Amino acid sequence: MYKEDDYIMISALQHFLFCPRQCALIHLEQEWSENYLTTSGNLLHKKVNEGASESRKNIHIARSLRLFSSELGISGISDVVEFYRKNDPDESCCRLENKEGWWQPYPVEYKRGKTKNDETDEVQLCAQAICLGEMLKVKIKSGSLYYGSENRRHEVLFTQELRYLTQTISEKVHALINNKLTPKAEYSKKCLACSIYDVCIPEKNHKKDIGYFKLIYGEDD
Repeated sequence: MYKEDDYIMISALQHFLFCPRQCALIHLEQEWSENYLTTSGNLLHKKVNEGASESRKNIHIARSLRLFSSELGISGISDVVEFYRKNDPDESCCRLENKEGWWQPYPVEYKRGKTKNDETDEVQLCAQAICLGEMLKVKIKSGSLYYGSENRRHEVLFTQELRYLTQTISEKVHALINNKLTPKAEYSKKCLACSIYDVCIPEKNHKKDIGYFKLIYGEDD
């Protein structure tokens, strides 16, 4: 169990999976800058988060819930958590204040782009589900990622493998923060879309590392 003072942001897990150096620059060195990708993403989140919570007959939609998990030592703010009324409650259901019956939570995270070829978004959503599960004392089985460019949801199952990956990444981020060491740059195509490219300067730093390697070991590996 972690103390609240040691909590890291849920977003740090996604940043670490994208690039450990980016994670360190943002969450350790407090570096940040906006680019067109983060700006459009912020506008999408603002539109979602500024909407009021609402209730219908069998669904309650909550926005901008504060989430935390002392088990993983993480905290953050959800985009949307939908609660569905269930007549036959099971381990995935909970009670809601000022509402009758049993309700099943379903987290939804909004993304500006399209589906990725990695698990960065799935881990972020799974971390939210783990927080909700701990807070509400339920087992959350699934949630959704909504991608603005595709204008549709993709359901994510919170399998044991995904939960384990989320826990592992959380431990690695805690270690990164505690060690206070920023990893070296490793230049790749994804660097061009990074919001802190001008802070990191990955191509320049990466070339320096390569030059040093050649100086010591010669031209060949």
